[in-house]
Amino acid sequence: MVVPATRLPEADPSPAFLSALRAAHDAGSRVVSLCTGSFVLAAAGLLDGRAATTHWMHADALARLHPSVEVRADVLYTDNGRVLTSAGKTAALDLCLHLVRADHGAAAAAGLARRLVAPAHRPGGQAQFIAPPAVPLPTDTLGEALEWARARLDLPLTVEDLARRAGLSSRQLVRRMRAETGTTPLAWLHRRRIHLAQELLESTDATVEQIAARCGMGTATTLRRHFHRVVGVSPLAYRSVFRASSPPRRDAFR
Repeated sequence: MVVPATRLPEADPSPAFLSALRAAHDAGSRVVSLCTGSFVLAAAGLLDGRAATTHWMHADALARLHPSVEVRADVLYTDNGRVLTSAGKTAALDLCLHLVRADHGAAAAAGLARRLVAPAHRPGGQAQFIAPPAVPLPTDTLGEALEWARARLDLPLTVEDLARRAGLSSRQLVRRMRAETGTTPLAWLHRRRIHLAQELLESTDATVEQIAARCGMGTATTLRRHFHRVVGVSPLAYRSVFRASSPPRRDAFR
């Protein structure tokens, strides 16, 4: 059940609606609020004792009206399992992509994000199940260099390799990367390798050792360490949750 934004300053949902909302939650439904819809969930008592968020302009009002709610004004969304809340309208899209990712996997969420011309994930200052990073939109030589690197993640690529491909000095590359992708070359490579590992875990029957080699992580031990730090679970645990229902691809490494 999704509750959209509601009018403020006084959200006054009907008792019948609040009762229906509580009944749906008690029956096991997932309840989601977008933007100021969190006021409705709070009025129904579904946010008591839970972390929740809303648009930052209304966070103080939510905390004042519902002191039993742990209001987080510094995050894009909160996920309490069956009760989720988002901040403003763009953050509502972040939460919806998070739900797609949870239900259908990282590849599905990334594909939808590209169609929406939106990042698949934006850091929100909250511990959460880390999503694959969005692919930067190609921009002249930098975009070409990043696509070149994406096709060679199994190789020991360096900042100098990327800079040479982009026709820039290493220092210029770092500045351009920060300006256009918000990250450093090495951090971008690391996240792309983790993203590739997620895709291969979802869509192939390759072993962790094979995936580690394909992603440029070297050994299964290295992949497990970095994967757990970024994603929060082991590669095999991730596969058990996000493995595609269709038959796995067996030709991914040919």
